[in-house]
Amino acid sequence: MDQALTFVIISVNPTTQKELRGLIGSDGRLRLVTCIENLDEACAELSRLRPSAAIVAVDDEADARFSLIKRLGNELPDTVVICASHDASSDLILRSIRAGAREFLRLPANNEEFATVINRTAEFCAAHNVEPKKLGRTIAVFSNKGGCGNSFIAANLAAAMNEPTALIDLNLQAGDLDLFFGIQPRFSIIDMVENRARLDDSLISAYMAAHSQKLSVLPAPRDTAAAEDITAANVAEVLHVLRQRFNYVIIDPHHTLDSITLAALDNADDILLVSTLDVSAIRSAQRSIEIFDRLGYPRKKVRVIVNRWSKQIDLELQQVERFLGERVIAIVPNDYRAAVNSVNLGRPLVETQPSSVITAEIKRVASLIAAGEVDTGEKNQKGFLGSLFRRNNTPGARLDLSATLNKA
Repeated sequence: MDQALTFVIISVNPTTQKELRGLIGSDGRLRLVTCIENLDEACAELSRLRPSAAIVAVDDEADARFSLIKRLGNELPDTVVICASHDASSDLILRSIRAGAREFLRLPANNEEFATVINRTAEFCAAHNVEPKKLGRTIAVFSNKGGCGNSFIAANLAAAMNEPTALIDLNLQAGDLDLFFGIQPRFSIIDMVENRARLDDSLISAYMAAHSQKLSVLPAPRDTAAAEDITAANVAEVLHVLRQRFNYVIIDPHHTLDSITLAALDNADDILLVSTLDVSAIRSAQRSIEIFDRLGYPRKKVRVIVNRWSKQIDLELQQVERFLGERVIAIVPNDYRAAVNSVNLGRPLVETQPSSVITAEIKRVASLIAAGEVDTGEKNQKGFLGSLFRRNNTPGARLDLSATLNKA
């Protein structure tokens, strides 16, 4: 499990929130727990979450912010309070220090200045014996095009992990991960969100459906209307809680890049981008990667999985990789009957057909995640994927992907 410095942002300004999110997301040592907009609730929320640091943005109503900083310093001495503002006047910096802030971050912050603040925060935590949170690794299995089978991949990947794993259905309007496991859940993510202030191990166990000793599922709500009240901050907070209790948290988000999905992707250590080898899906995958670049996600965070491959497909994987600018880390063969049967049985394919090629490929991805090698290249092209690349090197008529997409 990773050790990370956990952060909470306190700001009512969406632009400032986005700026601070980007800074935190750019450093692999850091994890954003949530953003708090209500100053009256901030102290109670931080007392419950116990982050390593809190960044308090001072853009307006400075007196109220300084009162909060002073209260946080008195009640949470182990949490580093960082004042951030676009006003870097000596008067404001002095007032923030007198209020009890340990650091001042001038906005917009450059990488060097932010790194200095983070290094000092880490030094404070080490000097005061404040251990960084032990957090499980979070993997989002995502496709922005329906029909690519990302729920199948997410369910089977979760079942293939050999350590305590939580699987979360974040398709809040139409999630059906419960069908993959044959469970009839009594609770959903709504119950966890509504009771997040008192979550403990027993309550978490009650809300999650246990598939095995090592895998628990947090289903999507059946009442889709109630799901409309769930916010991105709620999702980030639930993920933070689960990361403290499970070695792996696997997320199956909705195809649309709404605020809920973005919160999941922001908090993910790895994004497994699922695509099929058809022109429409590949174009959608390319658009996703372009969006991830604009969001500031490092390229090593995103890896492509090809699903439902068959030998009748005329696309070479090397063409796909060149077009996407990303290496394909796995390719899952197409077996429609086996996949449908596994759903009808309510058991993942990796359990019902342990010797199948699909199972072998999904387990290989699970082993790469466990070894922290999801971002490696050719040395991991083994088994079915490696043999497929070798076969694709043979001459023959192939579809020109770039030419086809340029015509479309």
